[in-house]
Order: sequence, then structure tokens, then C-alpha cells
Amino acid sequence: MSHPVAITLTPVPPPLRRRRAPFWTALAFPVALCIAGPIIAVLVMAATPTGAIWRQFWTTILPELLGNSALLALLVGLMAGSAGVISAWIVTACEFRGRAALEVALLLPMAMPAYVCGYAYTWLLDVAGPVQTAIRDTTGLHYGQYWFPEIRSLPGAAMMLAMVLYPYVFLLCRSAFLQQSVCLLEASRTLGNGLARTFLHVALPLARPALAAGLGLVLMETLADFGTVQHFAVRTFTTAIYDAWFGLGDRGAASQLAACLMGCVALLILAERLTRGGRRYHPMTTRQPPLRPVRLSGWRQPAAIIACLLPVLLGFVVPGGTLLAMMVEVGDPLAPDRFLPFAINSLTLSASAAVLAVTVAALLAWAARLHPGRLRAAASRIAGLGYAIPGSVIAVGVLVPFGAFDNAVDDWARRHLGVSTGLLLSGTMAALLFAYVVRFLAIAQGAIESGLARLKPSLTAAARVLGRKPGQAVREVELPLTRGALLSAAILVFVDTMKELPATMIVRPFDLDTLAVRVNTLAADERLPEASTSALLIVLVGLLPIIVLTRAMRRRREAV
Repeated sequence: MSHPVAITLTPVPPPLRRRRAPFWTALAFPVALCIAGPIIAVLVMAATPTGAIWRQFWTTILPELLGNSALLALLVGLMAGSAGVISAWIVTACEFRGRAALEVALLLPMAMPAYVCGYAYTWLLDVAGPVQTAIRDTTGLHYGQYWFPEIRSLPGAAMMLAMVLYPYVFLLCRSAFLQQSVCLLEASRTLGNGLARTFLHVALPLARPALAAGLGLVLMETLADFGTVQHFAVRTFTTAIYDAWFGLGDRGAASQLAACLMGCVALLILAERLTRGGRRYHPMTTRQPPLRPVRLSGWRQPAAIIACLLPVLLGFVVPGGTLLAMMVEVGDPLAPDRFLPFAINSLTLSASAAVLAVTVAALLAWAARLHPGRLRAAASRIAGLGYAIPGSVIAVGVLVPFGAFDNAVDDWARRHLGVSTGLLLSGTMAALLFAYVVRFLAIAQGAIESGLARLKPSLTAAARVLGRKPGQAVREVELPLTRGALLSAAILVFVDTMKELPATMIVRPFDLDTLAVRVNTLAADERLPEASTSALLIVLVGLLPIIVLTRAMRRRREAV
């Protein structure tokens, strides 16, 4: 007789359910698509066949635009790259009198917009300027009887851009030099190599990624420049886009020129990645003593001081002093009550763009942090494309879809309601703010993601253990700890918006003028002394990120 077998049934736990993402993180990808909308609009519009204007551009001015843009980028890259990497190596590897002050002063040209620097040098060195006037008064020669370099030329424009853009290379290369293996540098010195040979054969090859990244930023800013090349009568893609849009009224030609400019930027990025290949540059160990600067003596000390001081003098002191002298002598003729609206418009637009950009960047950053995945990572990359696209291209990309929407709504209202709605989005402050956010969102993303990367995951985990939901953990723990990163992001976007010219010129409402527009309008009429007041205000605001950067560098050095 068989005995019954007792069977114990253990309950099977229910399958683990994947934690649902907060609703606001689901907005990351749609928001990124909206930010990328202007770029998509330019590409779609460029694929549309156009008339005889584009064919005329192709056969007449396009070769000139390509040649000028390539030569301008080459000259700016050589000058800015040389000034940035040499000054970074000197203040990193050498000890000399005034080194700490020069380390900060080398960042000052970042506060000077390139077009403002160009206006100052034009007034100073032009035929009727004080320098050539003094030469004629001293020598008794007339114009044409002596040689003097032509400031309004392509090399002159390249010099203006290089003098204010080299800090991008300086910052990245200095950081790379500080992180390099001291053992390799000391081994080079032990083998009998001096500082120059160590720099050329060891430090510079190891810093190649940082140099390439800095040059990439410099070249993108060069291709995006509008005010400097317009004032120096150098025809590039940005000036051609503006002329095609406003001078000829041809949106198709403007879009195709914008697509060509985007292609040039894409080629720059692709060329750097192809030349680097699969090579990586990193130290063999993370445990290494700090780099010990070599004390200079004899003629080397004044040579190092001159090499570091020259970019500061040319990129900040001379143009800043010129603007100050012009303002004291002439200044803006408008009464304060008429001049104040320009400053208010600039401050309002810059503050609004900073708040919007930081909000969108924070949404994307925390969405990727709370629920990492390919989709949200792709959303962050798509949203960050704007900084690699010139402002004139973004302006065209904003106005094309906004104009199509306005026309469609107006056509529907006329047919069904018998009224005209006019322009609802095009030529409004909302369109301009959208263009600013698309252009500078990547800056806010970089600052916020850098702040989040320094947070220990254990802090958020502790909040979750105590019963906080993901949104509550972000609000109560991570937001207070990243307040400095959020503030830095807002300041950087604020300052770049104050300096932005091409997007403002194209997208702004007709009755809205900013300080940058005021400077450009007066400079176009050759009223440079009157433009000095607005230009100086832009420069003073541009000093804010210098303060932020120097404080961050000081905190990082103290932490080490």
C-alpha cells in the first residue's frame, strides 16, 4: 500500500515590475526633438528645389564663400591654437614672477566679443584713426606714401577672432597638462630634454585631444561669426545667409547656404575623429604627485612674461582701453531714458533664455540620470547639437517652420472666420527665446552634467532607503547639492546670449533692439565712438563667467 506524499507548495513571488519613470522624464525625447527642429527644418528646406538665385550663387559667390571660410578658419586656428597651447604650457610648467595673476588674466579676452574687439581696432588703426594720424603728423607723409597693414581684411578679421577665442584652447590644454603623468615629464627632463623639447615631444602629443577639442570650439565660433566678418567686409556663409534672407528675400537660397555651413561644421568634427582614429591618451596611473613647475631665471623669465602678457594686451587691454577712451570722449548720444530700453531688452532676453535653457537642460540631465538608456542618452545628444550650429543657421531653422505655421493658421482663419491672425510666432520674442535655447542649451547641459557627475550615488540611495521617491530625492537631495552647477550654467548662458548677434539680427521683432544690435547698427554707420557705451556694457557682463571660472579653478586646485 503506497503512502501519500506530502507536497509543500511555496508561493511564487510575483515578477518584479520595472519602476515607472516620473512623467516629467518622459518629456525628454519630445523636448529634444523640438530643440532639433530648426536643424531638421533647414535640411528639409535645403532639399527643396529653388530658382535661379541659388544657381547664380553656385556659380558666382559659393567658391568665394568656401575659400574665405576655409582661409579664415585656417588662420584663426593657427593663431588661437598657438597662443592658447603655448601660454597654457608656460603657466603650468614654469614658475616666474606674476604667474598666478597671468593665469587669471589669460581668461579675460573671453569677455570681449569678437565684433566688439574688431570695432575697437578698426577705430584705432584705420586711416582716420589715431595711430595713422600720429604717423602722418610725426613723419609729414601723406596717406599712400607709407606702408601700413590693412585692418579691414581677411587676415585682420582672423586676428580679431583669434585674440578673443584662444582662451578655449588655453583652458582645455592647461587642464590636460595638469593631468599628465609627471613620471613621463620627469623622464624627459632626466634624458637631457629642456622644457621646449619636453613640450614638443611629450606634453603636446599627450594633450592632443584637448588641443583638438579647443580648436574645434574655436573653428565653430569662427564659422558662426557674423559681426566681425561683416564689419571687415569679408564674405562668408553667415553674411551670405543674412543677405539671401533679407536682401533677396529667398528663403530657399538662405536654407541651402545654411545647409552648406552645417556641412562645413560636420566635416570639421568628422576630420578630427578620423585623424585621431582609435588612439587614446591617458596616464598609466591615477596615483601621481603634482607637477612641479621649473623656476625660470635670466632672460627666460621676462620672455615667459611677455609670451603670456601679449595675448592679454591684444585681446583685452588694448580694445578695452580703446572703448573706454571712446566712451569718455564721445559715448552714446542717446539720453538715458532712450538708451535704457536697449539694456533692459538685453537683460530680459538673456535672463529668460538662461532660465529656459537651465530648465530644459536639467530636465534632460535628470531624466538620463534617473532612468538611463539609449533613448534618453540620444535625446541629450540631439538637444546638444545646437551649439555646433551657427546662430544664423538656427535663425533660419526657427523662422522657416514658424513662418509656415503662421501662414497656415492665417489661411485657415481667412477662409473660415474672415479675419487675419497675422504673425503669431514669427518675429516675436518667443521665437527669439527659442532660438537662444537651441543655440546655447549644450552649454547648460555641460555645466549641469558636470555637477551631477560629482555627486556620490550613496546620497541618493540613502534618500531612497528613507522612503523618498525619485522625484523627492532629486528635489530634497540633489538639487541643493547642484545649486552651484545650475548657477554656473545660468551665468554662462546669460553672458553668451548677451553677446549673440546673428540670431538676434534675423529673428528679433522689428521694434526690439538689444545692446548687441545697437552696437552693430552704429558700427555699420561708422559711428564707432557712439557704439562704445553699449560695447563696454556687453564686455562688463562678459566678465561674469571669468569670475565663475576662476573660482571653480581655485576650488579644484584646493581640492587636489
